[in-house]
Amino acid sequence: MTTSHIHAEPARPRNHAELTELRGRELGPTAWHALPQDRVNAFADVTEDHQWIHVDPERAATTDLGGTIAHGLLTLSLGPALSSELLRFDGFAHGLNYGYDKVRFPAPVPVGSRVRMRVEILSADEVPGGIQVTTKQTMEREGDEIACGGKPVMVAVSLSRVVAHADD
Repeated sequence: MTTSHIHAEPARPRNHAELTELRGRELGPTAWHALPQDRVNAFADVTEDHQWIHVDPERAATTDLGGTIAHGLLTLSLGPALSSELLRFDGFAHGLNYGYDKVRFPAPVPVGSRVRMRVEILSADEVPGGIQVTTKQTMEREGDEIACGGKPVMVAVSLSRVVAHADD
């Protein structure tokens, strides 16, 4: 990933109490990450989603979007990597992506844009075998930042499960 700017170290909770302390806190933003056409094409190849609005710059240039746009699912797939810039579960035995409750793509991501993400801890609930952590991941595009009145390009409620070390 192409990144720029230096940002704070990620939060590294080690137990339920430390996760609970993070509830309601926004972490981030991450560094900016570029989405060039070759990356979008590679995603299209992996997912077999070669919709022309993503992979045909000449045809896409004739639309009101003015060019190709990244797949919404490409932005979503960046969630785990970008989240790890802000929140790490390395204080636990392991963590798993448990899924998503809600995903929206309010604005397109023109190819060549750079995106970054913020994460808000919504909850940390004890469940059999571990802790379910619910976060809101909000991604924005450079030049259309939310703080300046822009729309997010992705908003997702993500669920993770973490398991404490056996000796904890």
